[in-house]
Amino acid sequence: MQKEDNLKDIISHAKEYGFVFPSSEIYDGLSATYDYGQLGVELKNNIKSYWWKSMVQMNENIVGLDSAIFMHPKTWKASGHVDAFNDPLIDNKDSKKRYRADVLLEEYIEKIRAKIDKDVNKGIKRFGDDFDKNQFLATNPNVLRNMAKIEDVEERMKDTLGKDDLEGVYNLIIDLEIVCPVSGTKNWTEVRQFNLMFSTELGSVSGDAATIYLRPETAQGIFVNFLNVQKTGRMKIPFGIAQIGKAFRNEIVARQFIFRMREFEQMEMQFFVRPGEEMKWYEHWKNQRIAWHSKLGLGEENYRFHDHIKLAHYANAAADIEFNFPMGFKELEGVHSRTDFDLKQHEEHSGKKLQFFDPEMNQNYVPYVVETSIGLDRMFLAVLSSSFKTEKLENDSERVVLSLPAALAPFKVAVMPLTKKDGHPEKAREIMNALRLEHNCAYDEKDSPGKRYRRQDAIGTPYCVMVDHQTMEDNTVTIRDRDTMEQDRVSIDELASIIESKVSMTNLLR
Repeated sequence: MQKEDNLKDIISHAKEYGFVFPSSEIYDGLSATYDYGQLGVELKNNIKSYWWKSMVQMNENIVGLDSAIFMHPKTWKASGHVDAFNDPLIDNKDSKKRYRADVLLEEYIEKIRAKIDKDVNKGIKRFGDDFDKNQFLATNPNVLRNMAKIEDVEERMKDTLGKDDLEGVYNLIIDLEIVCPVSGTKNWTEVRQFNLMFSTELGSVSGDAATIYLRPETAQGIFVNFLNVQKTGRMKIPFGIAQIGKAFRNEIVARQFIFRMREFEQMEMQFFVRPGEEMKWYEHWKNQRIAWHSKLGLGEENYRFHDHIKLAHYANAAADIEFNFPMGFKELEGVHSRTDFDLKQHEEHSGKKLQFFDPEMNQNYVPYVVETSIGLDRMFLAVLSSSFKTEKLENDSERVVLSLPAALAPFKVAVMPLTKKDGHPEKAREIMNALRLEHNCAYDEKDSPGKRYRRQDAIGTPYCVMVDHQTMEDNTVTIRDRDTMEQDRVSIDELASIIESKVSMTNLLR
């Protein structure tokens, strides 16, 4: 199945089963905005919980925060967002479609990488176990030629984007003969800057109101509260502040389902360190974050690190953890060394000292910051897309299954009475009421057992418990595994501990 078709199937499945709906759909929707349905909000909250427990609960030197969306306008002047929070914009004159110029270039590079992968796959098919991938990549003329192309384009991107040389970016697009995906033409406008912040007014009378911004990131709420948290929490360097919250960006192109939206949610942590130690902690958090992802079992081959070609105005090092989404490898999480830029800027614009007295060094200093920032909506899509499968069964039938990590699944267990009589429903309700004290449970008594199992497979429920005639005789039930479809007979007295051992988030946190 083509990846683009796979994304269409995921979008359809997400709507059909109550994970994600188009926002304001009864009014024909609103571009690039989505609502999370009854199952989507459960999955989303479980992802939040996994991140929060891993980041805050499991680290005694990291604490949480929930800052306001509205902030003083000077915040965004100090942070550089008013002057520098721009994306390079380009339009195709024939299709009237608008694009980010840097994304067009990145997609061009990905096409070259796809050619290299194609050559590698040909080599694997031809030589089998005798194929030496590293030697092939180092010696094959086609691969070396394509790698040289990538290096040349990345070098020119780094030079032009780093200097904000918009004419140079335009010339690079023309030189590479990049065409509009819609019209197929190279009839481009010049490249120009586009500020991504949403502005609004604070005040009741037009004219007297102050222009303020919807925050484009949650990080600044952490920086302006640095001293509040440090002093009240008696925090010592190094320490971190974590936050989950909404952010807003007036994206040039918001597309690809929930991957790029104008209203989205971030999970960010700012880690304050001694000047000079930031690169040590930068590497530490790169390792910690990829380990966090790996524990979910979504496939290590679906992750890769990508160093930024153009560094943000505040950074001296930055890397993305990219995930293999249905539309290819794209940014999932960023790890950035932000230096002391933010705190120094807020010192200058507020007139307040934002420093830490280090008793071991016997001096005050402005801490350096290492940031980890993950898009919650993108994480949701990564989990959903990698879990969505259509499986061929032994009897030539098919089933659609969401093989979600058990700890993240909306429902952990579905309890089912075999029939609607003989005390089965009452017993099933009794079991569910006991289990729901610890886990989100579903009750399902409609249709045949087979249809019910398929329904729970489709929403990712890891286990189903069936109450039948034997249950009424010996107090045992059948428990069915979503992934293997195997069924075991277990005592009701042992059911809670069995479910807990299989679906607990503790399994991920250890």
